[in-house]
Amino acid sequence: MTVRGNRGGWTAPLRLRRGPDWAAQKATWREARPAVIADALKRASARPSGNWFVVGASRAVRAGGRPYGRTVGGAEVVLWRSDGGELHAGPGSCPHLGAPLRESRVVCGTLVCHWHGLALDGRAFAGWEPYPVHDDGVLVWVRLDAVGGEEPTERPAVPVRPEAGTGVDAVFTAVGRCEPEDVVANRLDPWHGSWFHPYAFTDLTVARPPRGEEDDAFVVEVSFRVTGRLVVPVRAEFTAPGPRTVVMRITEGEGTSSVVETHATPLTEESAARPRTAVVEAVVAASGRRGFALARAAAPVLRPLMRRTAGRLWHDDLAYAERRWELRSTGRFPG
Repeated sequence: MTVRGNRGGWTAPLRLRRGPDWAAQKATWREARPAVIADALKRASARPSGNWFVVGASRAVRAGGRPYGRTVGGAEVVLWRSDGGELHAGPGSCPHLGAPLRESRVVCGTLVCHWHGLALDGRAFAGWEPYPVHDDGVLVWVRLDAVGGEEPTERPAVPVRPEAGTGVDAVFTAVGRCEPEDVVANRLDPWHGSWFHPYAFTDLTVARPPRGEEDDAFVVEVSFRVTGRLVVPVRAEFTAPGPRTVVMRITEGEGTSSVVETHATPLTEESAARPRTAVVEAVVAASGRRGFALARAAAPVLRPLMRRTAGRLWHDDLAYAERRWELRSTGRFPG
């Protein structure tokens, strides 16, 4: 049932859902074949990354702000901006006596070590060598050749997003005890959506699973819950353009062209007995409705709400990823 507005026949994107309760919905375990998920994961893992890793939100590294630190694959990384906004990155350990540069200060665009005052302006100095870095406007990427071990590329493969200035973006970050492949595998299993997240999704159907390298998208029809019985039905595609990235893109329905990018960044070394992985998820919402201009104007208010929604989902999905790693690491994973 479509819910209509009060003026000019305007049709809202909402529908009233009448359907089975959680326990009465159609089981999806037969369709969610482990081999389909494993094959999609294998194809994603084989794609090159150019040694680029997402380390956080562009807004988290501010000109005039404190340095931003992240450990990637066991390597400490520090990032900061010059007064003009230029982004710099490099090893997070001071080359003098190993002070943690993430705890230092940025003075007039220069990173100054808080132990002995060694100053870094982003250029190689005193044994400190900068890392290639890229700011795509939503996320910050760092290239770590020693961690990635692949053929490096000049720029990361940034997923296609709504045109700059037309959407509202928010970035959520969480950390789980698992490996990046466990996070990616979770996202390549859309069948769990309305079972595991009934507060967020309903009526989920995988209209078409991947058919191989040339047709590698999960096409999903799903309704997002707004409140109670009010839902927003959409069609979306899940793709994995790289070994640590999964993109969900709305292709039909409200918010067409909106994307959710999930990036899995390893924090620990590959051989770590207790691995930790950061999930950095960028949501870029867009809409062709005239009223969406108001949403863009209210972006500072909307971003915390968007992060809260992502946080609730990832509270569950990290439990899935952590369980998968636990089973894999003890030889009990049935898939």
